[in-house]
Amino acid sequence: MPIARSPTLSLRASGPLACFTRPELKVERMSYPVMTPSAARGLLEAIAWKPAIHWHVERIRVLQGIRFTSFRRNEVNSRAVAPPAAVIASGGEVRPYFADADRAQRNTVALCDVDYVVEAHFTMTDRAGPSDNVAKFVDIFQRRLQRGQHFHQPYLGCREFAADVRPADGAPPPIDETRDLGLMLWDIEFAPDGNRPLFFEARLDRGILEVPTESPAVRAKGGDA
Repeated sequence: MPIARSPTLSLRASGPLACFTRPELKVERMSYPVMTPSAARGLLEAIAWKPAIHWHVERIRVLQGIRFTSFRRNEVNSRAVAPPAAVIASGGEVRPYFADADRAQRNTVALCDVDYVVEAHFTMTDRAGPSDNVAKFVDIFQRRLQRGQHFHQPYLGCREFAADVRPADGAPPPIDETRDLGLMLWDIEFAPDGNRPLFFEARLDRGILEVPTESPAVRAKGGDA
């Protein structure tokens, strides 16, 4: 039985700052030149996410010239970890975490004044119910996008870089720029034996980044599946 899929849908996302962090340069954050497919999927899921559907990004159109800016931010060196449930249940000691004592100033190289059109489709998953169908979720997505509704604030790579998300109607053409972007993060493959990043050979062709809709072969930078 063929997998039920939607037609290609689109949204426009813009903002004054964006940072799609390169994983090999995570201590000092440096952004990819273009939004990553995983970040684009995050925008789509902020508008319409249900267990019954799975988004597949097809392409990303770059509407503004690629410009970088740099600044320093306060970040913490480690994350606060919740104590084990057994410790909580027994009333054991919970070690406090003080962010002020764990703070460090790091440089960020981010993108400024970004504007994109994301084109994607969704497929129905095996968690779809009897009343779920493609037309229903297409209508949900388009209605929520038009009304500015979202499950959480859409963002451009980092949560503090909020995205203005709206319909793509009337968007200008993409920039006239072609360049190789190298290996770009496609998504994270979640598995019981550990999560693995998936990469693909990215190329911007006259302002358009074509995204593979199937899982690419490269599972780790420099390594093949």
